[in-house]
Amino acid sequence: MKKVTIIGNGIVSARIGLGLERATSALKAAGYEVDFAKMPEQYADYRKIEGKKLYVSVYGQDGFLKWLEENEILVFHTHAPGKEGFYIETCPAELNVICGGDDTGALYGCMELCDRIERDGEYPAEITFGDAPAFKLRGPAVGLQKTKVEAPRLTYEYPITPERFPWFYDKEMWTRFLDMMLDMRCNVLYIWSGHPFSSLVKVPDYPEALEVTEEEFEMNREVFGWLTSECDRRGIWVVLKFYNIHIPLPFAQHHGLELLQSNINPLVADYTKKSITEFIKSFPHIGLMVCLGEALRGTQNKTDWFIDTIIPAVKDGVKEAGLTEEPPVILRGHDCDPIGAMEEAQKIYSHLYTMWKYNGESLTTYYPKGKWQTIHQTLSGLGTTHIMNVHILADLEPFQFNAPLYIQKCVQAGQSRYGCNGLHLYPLFYWDWPYTPDKVSPRLLQMDRDYIWFAAWFRYAWNPNREENTEREHWINVFAKHYKIPAGSAAKLLEAQENAAQCAPKILGRVGITEGNRQTMSLGMSMSQFTNVNRYRPNKELWDSVARKGEQPDDYMLKEVAGEAHIGETPYDCVKEVSTHAQKALALCGEVIEAEGSGNEVLNRLYTDARAICEMSMSYCKKIEAAMEILRYKYTMDEKCRGDVALLEKAEKLMEESLEEYRKLAELTDKTYLYANSMQTPQRKIPFPNGETYGHWTSCLPEYEKELACFKSHLADLKAGILPTDHTKEVTAEPLTPAPFKLLGTDGCETYRLAKGDSVFSDCSCKVINLAPELEKMTAVRMGLGAAIEEGVTVKLELLEDSYVLVGYMNAKGVEWLQLPDLETNTHADDRGGLTVVYANAIKAEACPPINIHAYRYEKGTHEIYFGTGAFMIAGVVSADTKMKPRNANLGGEGLETLDWLYEED
Repeated sequence: MKKVTIIGNGIVSARIGLGLERATSALKAAGYEVDFAKMPEQYADYRKIEGKKLYVSVYGQDGFLKWLEENEILVFHTHAPGKEGFYIETCPAELNVICGGDDTGALYGCMELCDRIERDGEYPAEITFGDAPAFKLRGPAVGLQKTKVEAPRLTYEYPITPERFPWFYDKEMWTRFLDMMLDMRCNVLYIWSGHPFSSLVKVPDYPEALEVTEEEFEMNREVFGWLTSECDRRGIWVVLKFYNIHIPLPFAQHHGLELLQSNINPLVADYTKKSITEFIKSFPHIGLMVCLGEALRGTQNKTDWFIDTIIPAVKDGVKEAGLTEEPPVILRGHDCDPIGAMEEAQKIYSHLYTMWKYNGESLTTYYPKGKWQTIHQTLSGLGTTHIMNVHILADLEPFQFNAPLYIQKCVQAGQSRYGCNGLHLYPLFYWDWPYTPDKVSPRLLQMDRDYIWFAAWFRYAWNPNREENTEREHWINVFAKHYKIPAGSAAKLLEAQENAAQCAPKILGRVGITEGNRQTMSLGMSMSQFTNVNRYRPNKELWDSVARKGEQPDDYMLKEVAGEAHIGETPYDCVKEVSTHAQKALALCGEVIEAEGSGNEVLNRLYTDARAICEMSMSYCKKIEAAMEILRYKYTMDEKCRGDVALLEKAEKLMEESLEEYRKLAELTDKTYLYANSMQTPQRKIPFPNGETYGHWTSCLPEYEKELACFKSHLADLKAGILPTDHTKEVTAEPLTPAPFKLLGTDGCETYRLAKGDSVFSDCSCKVINLAPELEKMTAVRMGLGAAIEEGVTVKLELLEDSYVLVGYMNAKGVEWLQLPDLETNTHADDRGGLTVVYANAIKAEACPPINIHAYRYEKGTHEIYFGTGAFMIAGVVSADTKMKPRNANLGGEGLETLDWLYEED
């Protein structure tokens, strides 16, 4: 029988031990007997051990390797291995040496040997090969999150319990996932949570902060300890992510505090510092990822919190645990000034990393540019490891994305255009980890369905600059093996997946509202969102930073009407390209199914995805074409909204065709997917508010049918000569009934009766010129304009009943005005339901832009309201059961020119 002898040196680390276990299993599977021998006292006597031999150790730490090198037996034809690198060489007397740059490199060398044994069916007789990763960090993110908010907790806040996260306690599942990570050469596991410390550590000074039972606490400690140990022996370090400033619900209730802290409170700072210190002491070999938002407001506040609370807490933990090395701390450059924070942090802490989103919260392009690129380049220029965060994937949900050559280009862009040398990868359906949204029982695991997704990103994080033709052949072989199909079908399937992958990114980049997760892209968009995009507060970084250079429909039509030249990708280019990609992907998938039969469930799911992506894409393309006709009408009509009705007739036909494609999409997905969006919360706004109500195509279909019906009705009116101004009714609104409240701790604030002639600020004359009738009885709160601009104002209110606080935002950009919180950067922006305008252009005051009124829900009790810097007003307080009908009071001078009335009921 064939035999290989593994020579030992008596010192085996956990990682090298695991590597030797893997090598032993691979050899036995290939039909080899595996023997073990001690290293002879005289190194030259290794030759006396008969037959094929294997030796594994770490370069620079091993006497035998040093002897081999000194005697020119081990000769590096490339560089000697460095951190996580390895070198494998066949030395005289049938000795294969795996020389690791460190323990992890030696483990990876063993994995390389295993791959070759499996591929070739035999132990290599001759091998000379060295390799090392291009990216220093490579790993997936796992969220301790749920798809829905658990009141009274808010987004991100989920204590770790078996009821919420049964998978967290499933060691068999973890083992499978960690082994997959090792196979893909991952070296970091990112675990995301809101405030995880209250489930994992006890703080002696704050026993009320513990959010789980004693039994659950002990289970959590045991499982988390086991997980970090299992990761460590695979060369993986665990990084725990947390938001700021989030505090545990029982701690908040005990001290009468808000669950989310928008300002720095000394009590909260003390608790947070001691929590982190206890965590470092309890789990000394893992890292932390800090998100300085989303609750904490004010740029300086966030930097101060990082420098004065978090880093000192880590240093205290290091000291109390007796550690000789600082744990790694990653600053997620989100909703803060990461440059300023890092420059200060580098003065007091050494083991720092930075992170920024790759394409935002979607995957849109491998041609990044603009402000997004500048931020990446600035962060990577700090000299620390900079990580590209492939985040959320809101535009890809819920479909598979198996396009490795597309992914390769993204990693190359991250490396070459951004300067990244680390990868953080979200799963395709983050909020519902570990399950996929497929409508099957038992539910599928993402690590199984989305294997190609993980494999591609981590292959290119190891080495992004592999030759494309060679890579195509590699993935044809992978597809053939993974999907159990012949190479010919695998080649077609790969081409189909690459074509399907182009559709959602191109559509979103050209016509989307946002790259963020407030938009569920696969559910479509309303016509108003194409033709009156500014109403939906578009995130222009989508177009300027993470999409091809080009023109959004509104931009295109303005240029077209003005006779100006078009630059870059136009909406019509997008329609043509996406239609071609979608139809080609579907045709190729159909050919594979025809060749291989319909008995392969995995292939069937890919085929239904190709159908769904094609129907979604064609529905979008027809609607884009319709929107272009409506926009042409919009920019050529007169002041009475009269124009070429033939344009609207053409749009009507295209909208009908779009809706028919959408009906087919809804029918198909009703059978195949539980929901479209993994985050089913009010943060989902596009196409329709609330991701739970509008989480499936079947829920959205009636809205699109109603939209078309309204369009047809209004078009019929126009054709009959009935103009929109002919049937507008003057709005008569009754004043709202004020709810009682008390203003506490003035901070320069004062109450006043909101009326014409009164100033909305206390330190300057900004008199009310006009206001909506709904607000005429309100008791308002005004502040100093200067204080609001300089440091922000805290308004402390005691509400005598559950209420809506009516907040007035000045409808203008500029540092002097408080800006409406943005779901792109602050997922908590709509936790109290105030993101949507209730009364637009409701107050006109001297020296002020028009003021929009928003209604924020607050429960009975005392609340400290701090929104950050910038001026705003509180227009009043009304009872929580008050019914408010949203409308545009038109005190800002807006009219009917948006054409939104075309899609709305009278």
